[in-house]
Amino acid sequence: MHIQIVPNRGSPPAVLLRESYRDGDKVKKRTLANLSSLPADQIEAIRAVLRGDKLAPVAEAFTIVAAQPHGHVEAVRAALKRLGMAELLASQSDPRRDLVLAMLAARILSPHTKLATTRWWQQSTLAEEFAVSEADEDDLYAAMDWLLSRQDRIQKKLAARHLKAGGLVLYDLSSSYFEGKHCPLARRGYSRDRKPGTLQVNYGVLTDARGCPVAVSVHDGNTADPVTLIPEIERVKSVFAIDQLVIVGDRGMVSQKAIEAIALMPGVDWVTALKTGAIRALAEDRAVQLDLFDERDLFELTHRDYPGERLVACRNPQLARLRAYKREDMLRATEALLAPIAASVTAGRLSGADKIGVAVGKVINRYKMAKHMALEITDTTFTFCRRHEQIEREAALDGIYVVRTSLGAERMDAAGCVRSYKALTQVERVFKTLKSVDLKIRPIHHRLADRVRAHIFLCVLAYYVEWHMREAWREMMFADEDQAAKAERGPVAPAKRSAGALAKINRRQAGDGSPLHSFATLISELATRTRNRCLAHGSRSDTAPFTIYASPNPTQTRALDLINAIEL
Repeated sequence: MHIQIVPNRGSPPAVLLRESYRDGDKVKKRTLANLSSLPADQIEAIRAVLRGDKLAPVAEAFTIVAAQPHGHVEAVRAALKRLGMAELLASQSDPRRDLVLAMLAARILSPHTKLATTRWWQQSTLAEEFAVSEADEDDLYAAMDWLLSRQDRIQKKLAARHLKAGGLVLYDLSSSYFEGKHCPLARRGYSRDRKPGTLQVNYGVLTDARGCPVAVSVHDGNTADPVTLIPEIERVKSVFAIDQLVIVGDRGMVSQKAIEAIALMPGVDWVTALKTGAIRALAEDRAVQLDLFDERDLFELTHRDYPGERLVACRNPQLARLRAYKREDMLRATEALLAPIAASVTAGRLSGADKIGVAVGKVINRYKMAKHMALEITDTTFTFCRRHEQIEREAALDGIYVVRTSLGAERMDAAGCVRSYKALTQVERVFKTLKSVDLKIRPIHHRLADRVRAHIFLCVLAYYVEWHMREAWREMMFADEDQAAKAERGPVAPAKRSAGALAKINRRQAGDGSPLHSFATLISELATRTRNRCLAHGSRSDTAPFTIYASPNPTQTRALDLINAIEL
């Protein structure tokens, strides 16, 4: 008996089980069964039986001697390839380039210290896939030094990819705290990590209008925000060769002194916002008329204090309600701290104006509400009450902010100016991802200043890869796929998800019915696809194992397909 495949013109071929027999001097064939409906693997099994092969259950044919998570490594490696990260780091092959690529992948998948990284990546296929199995922490430090030496060239390539002449450049500064006391960059300064008194380092990130990172700079931990701005603009113009740009920075970054310096730089415009004191001055001068917000949520104005500039006043009612609620909550909390002190004074347990003042001073501004409280202290009495007029004056400006720009109306309308300023939330997302469990840029353990710079640069490059992976996986995650709709929504109102995104989230399912994921859970799902090292039963002791990859499930297949479709 044998299996014969018979062509069938435009239809699939027929698979027939036949036997040969002799009729006199002639050899003839007859069909015993039509196997066309059987799967290919079953047909091959029948073919093997007819050949006389001895079949056995798979579990009895070979043994899995090692199994390692592989799918998440495969996805990140594919993303690195699609983004051309190897060529971005160096045009020539280099063992240090392989180590940096491996560190980028490890930072995305499971961020650790450098010593822990060399141990962790042996637990997956990462070490073998990137050919770094023999590397130790000293090799990683050497690769970091090599990476730092190439930072300017790498960032210049990134700028060429993502920055355009006349386009928006977003810039903001953040900080991360240290473990240790001997790094030259470590200083005490304003802590964005809410760890006052700890040593820290500051770093500024430049992105395009979408929040895709292009460059990072590292500064001493006590460096003020505005000091870092002008050097970044000069770098964009001279190093990145972008003659015209619009720099967007927050109200603490783009100071009046910085604006005066920018005015001397041809081709540079800016977008920022006024601080609260400046807004109050405009309101008192009737330049910002609060009753105009009854009919609209933004209007454009000019003022003699800001010659040659455009101001766009905005009011967000939801933000106003939130600030009113928060202020009331903090006022009550402050009163709750002062009440026991007043009770102690009344009972005679606390006396003396100096002692009462010290006790009050310890708590009065814990919630930043001292400006709203009136205090009366004598040797034997202590009373407090709210400054209602002060509170009402502040409440009148709740939800109001004023965007300030040098751009002319012909280049960007009022709504566009507001959207440009609010785009700074994209840079805030960079810092949030860098500091969270995703990339763990903090705490910083390095002692040498250049190692700190290399560590931060490595984390930003890892975010660059993760940013593109997140964009590719939007349909599979709790993310809004309708990004174009943002330009059609009101620029002042809080951001809202599209109807499609809300429906997807309510169902907890993607359009094809598969469950939605976060970035972390999708990485975990991919990691369940393993690479297995196997040995056939009866193999000699010196026989090399063969490899079998677990078949990907539909979610894993779709995730990898989307990564392989990334375009720059």
